[in-house]
Amino acid sequence: MKAYKLLLLVILLSYQASGQVIEKLKSMKAYTGFVNFYYDESTDKIYLSVDKLNQEFLYVYSLSQGVGNNDLGLDRGQLGNEQVVYFEKQGNKLFLIQPNYQYRANTTNPLEKISVQQAFAKSILFGFKIEGQENGKYLIDATEFLLQDAHGVLKTLTRAKQGSYQLDKSRSSLLLERTKSFPKNAEFEARLTFSGNATGSEIRSVTPNPDYVTVVEHHSFIELPDNQYKPRVYDPRSGSNAISFMDYATPVTEAIEKKWITRHRLEKKDPSAAISEAIKPIVYYLDNGTPEPIRSALLEGGKWWNQAFEAIGYKDAFQVKILPDDADPMDVRYHVIQWVHRSTRGWSYGASIADPRTGEIIKGHVSLGSLRIRQDFMIAQSLMNAPYASNNQNNQPMLEMALARIRQLAAHEIGHTLGFAHNYAASAKGNSSVMDYPHPRVGFQGNEIDLSKAYDRNIGEWDKVSVDYAYGQHQEEELPAILNNAYEKGMRFITDFDARNPGGAHIYAHLWDNGNTVVDELHRLLGVRKQAIKQFSVDNMRQGESYSKLEDMFVPLYFMHRYQTEAVSKIIGGYEYNYAVKGGKELVLKPASKNLQLAALQQLMKTLQADELAIPKEKLSLFPPRAFGFPRTRESFKSKTGLTFDALGAVETAAEFTLDFLLHPDRISRIQQNHAIDVSNLGLNELLQKISQQTLEKSWSDSYLNAAQETINFKVCEAVINTLHAPTLAPLAKVELYASIKKWQQFFAQKGKTSSFALYMHQFIQESLDHPNEWKALASPSIPDGAPIGMDCY
Repeated sequence: MKAYKLLLLVILLSYQASGQVIEKLKSMKAYTGFVNFYYDESTDKIYLSVDKLNQEFLYVYSLSQGVGNNDLGLDRGQLGNEQVVYFEKQGNKLFLIQPNYQYRANTTNPLEKISVQQAFAKSILFGFKIEGQENGKYLIDATEFLLQDAHGVLKTLTRAKQGSYQLDKSRSSLLLERTKSFPKNAEFEARLTFSGNATGSEIRSVTPNPDYVTVVEHHSFIELPDNQYKPRVYDPRSGSNAISFMDYATPVTEAIEKKWITRHRLEKKDPSAAISEAIKPIVYYLDNGTPEPIRSALLEGGKWWNQAFEAIGYKDAFQVKILPDDADPMDVRYHVIQWVHRSTRGWSYGASIADPRTGEIIKGHVSLGSLRIRQDFMIAQSLMNAPYASNNQNNQPMLEMALARIRQLAAHEIGHTLGFAHNYAASAKGNSSVMDYPHPRVGFQGNEIDLSKAYDRNIGEWDKVSVDYAYGQHQEEELPAILNNAYEKGMRFITDFDARNPGGAHIYAHLWDNGNTVVDELHRLLGVRKQAIKQFSVDNMRQGESYSKLEDMFVPLYFMHRYQTEAVSKIIGGYEYNYAVKGGKELVLKPASKNLQLAALQQLMKTLQADELAIPKEKLSLFPPRAFGFPRTRESFKSKTGLTFDALGAVETAAEFTLDFLLHPDRISRIQQNHAIDVSNLGLNELLQKISQQTLEKSWSDSYLNAAQETINFKVCEAVINTLHAPTLAPLAKVELYASIKKWQQFFAQKGKTSSFALYMHQFIQESLDHPNEWKALASPSIPDGAPIGMDCY
């Protein structure tokens, strides 16, 4: 009886509390829209009114105010994962549940669908106590949900070893400025503070008090698109990104894994017209905080994509405008190009929110790092012939090249948000895609550098193919013909894994390269580099600037050949291939000819010559020890000579860069295998003989050049030994490397009577062979950052 009375009392109190909450709503600020909610200022709480149970919608978390350090990656405007979710009631709780769309059954049979749903786990993202109920609506307190670290800032700080932090609720609150509800989406924000003991240099460099790191996290509840969108099948040749899932309703005779491309919904107003406006054009909005002249450059570059949509019969289907002053860039209703500031330069990237069920892109969000343009300005500045000899304001030539790059960058990152992947083979076919990484195409006219053709000013031909495949009006059976026609014209698509792999084998797919023939371009580029270095002087910087800045300006000039060198190295033991499909018109696989490999090797050997790598003696006086207030950074030359400039260290670094690619274990194993399959292919023994002839057997009468060559030769021997001991090296390649290094040892033994260098190298090789488990390569000064810092480019 006592238990019954106690239960009755609990029920009565519960109803009383519920009534009190319902009554209190009248004094709260109400927001109506896709989700109705209330804000109680007295308790800093948000209550959601949920009237739709078991009805799916999209939940997205993001970071609207970030940390500002590129390495940590917690940028302003950074999107998180999109998740299909729904509310489910159990007892006195509502659960926010994420179903598992990786495994599904696309069928009209409900029992078949249920069988798949019950076979795989789902996720309950949060549980809410029902605070009140009225007219079929459930009132829940969403405050704790919104104040959680959904974006994973704490995990990022911990993983990056920045200190021991925890979410500090006493220093956290909801933010109302961007908390709104619209007809098809509701937006919420919370300011979160993570307190603790800061130990990492990255977080200390960007936070006024690194023991208290405050950011703003954003939460979006979004109505899912209707069922009128038709997914488009993925083809690995197309250049489109894709979603994939397992469809257990698939007949046994067909592939169970389904792949659909990601794309925006785009339809003609008049499908029968050759040229028609879109029912709903794709409109991107540029961050209204972007300054001029960058603003105009980004608007222009972004609009390039309309050329591709015009080519498939659309009028003004792709537009770029300035974001309205009262608009929230995190609002899902806006596709945004955001100008993002960081403490160091880094990657820009294009992200998107897409419907996980279909691949339909709902929001595109581009983040452009504001310091990138300054790096391009500095590269142009280093190439010019005395731009500041008499005029401290002669900035226009460098600014023009930097703006040309930023136009291309805008188009590139927008391309990702349209659903397209990188195409690193585009540069070999007339720079046919903005989705490649472009290196500036510069040359000389007499003594003056020509920057006029540094970067393209239009969309590429491959980009039109990708847009046609993704957005053109085609039946599914018509799609392969689009790609077959493109491949028959010599176009190619190769993306990240093949191009970024240091032991990569594709002879056309490279980052930051130029030239239809990368071998010829390396030859040309080395000439440009040599002339620019010859002209480099104190007049490359403005009056009153530190010589330490001049040294940093020299870095991208000295290593100007680095990416073309990487590209040429992949021809050695390389192949041409495509992501081929049966019935396609593309080449499947073809090894590089021996003549091409030998031509590539000949050019690579130039990057291991003292007269190419040694900085001219007369230039060394330009690089005194670093000035007070201008310490070395990771973008500076490194030194083994303490405070002074390390001229031979620069040579060592450049030589190691070439050798790391040329003698990569994967490449060496591939060369040995290719020669075994066909003896007419380049063999490993021949490769090592030619390396020896062009390096170890060279000497110079000039003591400085000879020291540079011996530095290079030391790195050659070290690199071969390093490859010999690599655990991934193929056994027969190891046999051939061992035989060659023994020959080199004999060569040094013969010269050791008159050369202390040869004497040491003989002993160095012997010790590496006698004690392979103890042998370790000497660390070279690390190469300064060239590409944007970090590797998260999307």
